[in-house]
Amino acid sequence: MPSPGRAELDAAGIHDPAVRASYAACRALNARHGRTYFLATRLLPAARRPAVHALYGFARYADEIVDDVHSGLSPAAQAARLDALDAELTRALRGAPTTSPVLAALADTTRRYAIDHRYFADFLTSMRMDTEITDYPSMAELERYMHGSAAVIGLQMVPILGTIGPRSAAEPHAAALGVAFQLTNFLRDVGEDMDRGRVYLPADVLAAFGVDRARLLWCRDNRRADGRVRRALAQLVADTRRVYRRAEPGLDLLDPAARPCVRCAFILYRDILTEIEAADYDVLHRRVSVPLSRRLAIAATLLRPLDRGRHRTRQP
Repeated sequence: MPSPGRAELDAAGIHDPAVRASYAACRALNARHGRTYFLATRLLPAARRPAVHALYGFARYADEIVDDVHSGLSPAAQAARLDALDAELTRALRGAPTTSPVLAALADTTRRYAIDHRYFADFLTSMRMDTEITDYPSMAELERYMHGSAAVIGLQMVPILGTIGPRSAAEPHAAALGVAFQLTNFLRDVGEDMDRGRVYLPADVLAAFGVDRARLLWCRDNRRADGRVRRALAQLVADTRRVYRRAEPGLDLLDPAARPCVRCAFILYRDILTEIEAADYDVLHRRVSVPLSRRLAIAATLLRPLDRGRHRTRQP
């Protein structure tokens, strides 16, 4: 019996050994780093999973350039690496060979699903912002960053997931879901991001509750949140829940075969907000997570209708 990775590539009609190896490298990145994302991807039809792994692999690869605190790279060196990645990506998308497994898989996925190349340019623009900007004075400024770092991720996914009607109807919801996921990450990872010198919580929202960077640092250093920080984080959690509500109608616009995957990710990422609330917003010195038992239970619940459908399909 072939391994899950090989079976997915077979189902997708990917036969070239070098291209298969490139997709396998992206799948390994997703399995290692994207716990919830990888679990949700397993609910997609096998033929579509390699493309999702390729998108994740590229995003992770670029993220590591700006987020690896152990690399010792200066912001200028990070920007130079992003420029080099951008140039190599442009060549790969034009059909030139590449030695990067991640870019080889991404270029193949982009051709197969006709994904707009501008989405990758917008993504790299936001990654460059991480080499220059350490604070966001307002939600409007943060939204400019999240267009490239999150909204376009949702837009990249739409051709792979498929829709029951015009893509244009589903795209605003997909973009909103990408933003909701990233806002959730910002709240979960606020302490880790501060270790990288960045604060992705809008300063105007924090200031409304008497919170600034110095207050956040004090809470991180003292391993506890105070009342002002808790109230500010509660407001940001509430704001993020509103983004999820804006995204949710888009689930029913997707191809039915893709809905369990996206609904799984939707539920489990939104559950991170519940875990933040349960921790009384004490998240500056630790990362909360959805328990494995909860993740597996949600995936199993969403998988059961798929299994019944596959069983009926196999009946004579």
